[in-house]
Amino acid sequence: MTPRLDMIGLVVSDMAASLAFYRRLGLDVPADADGQPHVEAALPGGLRIAWDTEAVVRSFDPSWSRPEGGGRQELAFLCDSPAEVDALYAELTQAGYRGHLEPWDAFWGQRYAVVLDPDGCGVSLFAPTQAAA
Repeated sequence: MTPRLDMIGLVVSDMAASLAFYRRLGLDVPADADGQPHVEAALPGGLRIAWDTEAVVRSFDPSWSRPEGGGRQELAFLCDSPAEVDALYAELTQAGYRGHLEPWDAFWGQRYAVVLDPDGCGVSLFAPTQAAA
């Protein structure tokens, strides 16, 4: 048997704040999940994403401590167009989320921007700058 990637896990300090952020990015997370210590959501293609509170992680790994700094992992969300990258970045930053890199046209052919989730993890927003031929 070959292992396959099945789930992406995030450790969060405030479940409700984190879920509110990811709902704005289109993830289907039940409204009643905000108070839960562990939450999972199905992603297209069968992959799952999960959130665990810091307390849950410490319950099975007492030596765990919150990482210092950032940039260790990042999620990236494909948008329908360069204009959607700009609009979503503006929506998120106007809602109080921290922008990290304002939208720009990257040399690799994408409109790209980065915002930070409530725990300071980078979340990329991107779209091809030209439609596929």
